[in-house]
Amino acid sequence: MTAASRLTLDTNILIYAIDASAGRKHSVARSLVLRAAAAHQPLMLQSLNELCAVATRKRFLDPAKIVAAVEFHRDAFPLIAANANDLTDAVSAHHDHNLPFWDALLWATARRAGCRLIVSEDFQDGRTLGGVLFRNPFAKKLPVEIDELLS
Repeated sequence: MTAASRLTLDTNILIYAIDASAGRKHSVARSLVLRAAAAHQPLMLQSLNELCAVATRKRFLDPAKIVAAVEFHRDAFPLIAANANDLTDAVSAHHDHNLPFWDALLWATARRAGCRLIVSEDFQDGRTLGGVLFRNPFAKKLPVEIDELLS
């Protein structure tokens, strides 16, 4: 896999993939997670950390299921952790581009990891920053950029 063929999934995709009450978003997200894992796409450790934080805070998963989710993602994806350079890039992106800090850190880490696409409903769909495109997978039809990278 080349850097030009990399994407990563934001936390909300991981949550919807687990949350069966999310309806259509659940089925789309579940498919994305399975396809991304099969394609050996990287997952930012931050997304997995945030999944645990949300599941714990909202109590929508019991602790054993949170551990099972962590183990699944750990085994299914190459995990990429943020480093100090990502942190400084995130501070700059937060300040210069008005991204929420944690989104900026996800972007900085994904960019360093060679991702050209972040799949999320939280960013401005279609926006490109530093060569990284943000796409929302929950449109009527899956954006072609996502489908191409997971084919």
